[in-house]
Amino acid sequence: MPNSKYDKYVVTDLKTPNFRPEFVEAYKKYASRILWMDKNVVPGAFQMNCSWYLNPATHEGKSHVHDVDEIIGFFSNDSNNPYELGGEIEFWLEDEKFLISRSTLIFIPAGMNHCPLIIRRADRPVFHFSVITGGTYQQKTKE
Repeated sequence: MPNSKYDKYVVTDLKTPNFRPEFVEAYKKYASRILWMDKNVVPGAFQMNCSWYLNPATHEGKSHVHDVDEIIGFFSNDSNNPYELGGEIEFWLEDEKFLISRSTLIFIPAGMNHCPLIIRRADRPVFHFSVITGGTYQQKTKE
């Protein structure tokens, strides 16, 4: 795309934060990150991550909270059957476990303890995204 007045708002290449190398290698075993956006990629942006989940695994994310709201999504890649996830995700909100096998959006209010996220099955790639309404992805253990 040629340089233009607004090209800084269009992200087509993966630009992630400086994740620990061992996290990057572990992530590649079960997922393929597509794009990442935060205020460091586009000044003023909130944080969003998009990935394909490919294999069963436990995501590194331990139970944690954020100071801002989050939305997490899991989507089928079958346009003929868009609600059948083609896999199963275990996801925790506070002390309640959810088994997800359909395309799903999850709203997590600021301060709500959530995770772990466990990919129990991935019969085909599952599209995943997360959106944090703050400018960067920051998590902390609930006290």
